[in-house]
Amino acid sequence: MHVHAAPIATPAVRFAGVVRHFGTVRAVDGVDLSIAPGEFFAMLGPSGSGKTTCLRLIAGFEQPDAGHIEIFGETVEGLPPYRRAVNTVFQDYALFPHLSVGENVAYGLRVRGIGRTDRDRMARDALAMVKLAGMEARRPAQLSGGQRQRVALARALVVRPKVLLLDEPLGALDLKLREEMQSELKGLQRALGLTFVFVTHDQSEALSMADRVAVFNEGRIVQVGPPEEVYERPATRFVARFVGSANVLEASQAQALGGPARPSSLRPEKIALLAPGAPAPEGASLIEARVTEVSYQGPVRRVSVLSADGLALTAAIPAAAAGVMAGASVRLAVPAGAVRAMEGEE
Repeated sequence: MHVHAAPIATPAVRFAGVVRHFGTVRAVDGVDLSIAPGEFFAMLGPSGSGKTTCLRLIAGFEQPDAGHIEIFGETVEGLPPYRRAVNTVFQDYALFPHLSVGENVAYGLRVRGIGRTDRDRMARDALAMVKLAGMEARRPAQLSGGQRQRVALARALVVRPKVLLLDEPLGALDLKLREEMQSELKGLQRALGLTFVFVTHDQSEALSMADRVAVFNEGRIVQVGPPEEVYERPATRFVARFVGSANVLEASQAQALGGPARPSSLRPEKIALLAPGAPAPEGASLIEARVTEVSYQGPVRRVSVLSADGLALTAAIPAAAAGVMAGASVRLAVPAGAVRAMEGEE
């Protein structure tokens, strides 16, 4: 596993050799992890990669078969969810339809024995925090999907957890609302200074919001680091292909394009289309190729090409670029440093 992180004195969350089985399936396979206090930490991976099981292990909904889990230095194996300094926001909101918005938010406070006056005040404050002031009397059915998600967020925050767990909370929202909520979540996390642990299979969510990203595959963490590092320097073929998209090159191909003689990645947007007769930039590798496929994607076109020596690549070029169509001959340039060596084979 490739890890980029300074040592954390007292982590908000720490996993040491954590294992979780479901029958013969090793859902979590020896995970070591430290999350810093106040960090926005994303767990990213495809379905079945182990990320959600790790979140449930932190929450107490699952117990490890082996290994050790701490939350702010406290050992939590065997500790029930209500005894942990965490709370969870789910994708499906899990609001009580028969209760008002205010009652939904105050529910956890009522369970904890907080008096009516105090819990009503705290619920109002939490709703104001998520921009739903004045909506205490409404029922969940009267709200939009985005508003219901904010209520679920307020309900989780009102009990003042040390760690907020978010299980694909934006998955049920449409694209525009999801993008708005990404910005609001990050702003709220910064303002509160809380530790957020965010599970998602959406690469853009993880890259845009997280301070660090852990990429999961087959029950293990294959790379941890800041979003830019994970994207720009994927450690394995899996990371290169799952986080964004990448041309994965064998050692000889990488060397031919000015990179090291090791398995490497080349992001499509790094490849430049040269105008007819234009020289290649200094230090760049030049590719003469034929276009095999063009896909329009709004601001860019994804162009698949095949070079004379049989190298297949995908480039992302400005959508306004002229003369790019299937069958056309093109000249492409790969800038120096664009080919990045990978540490692992898988």
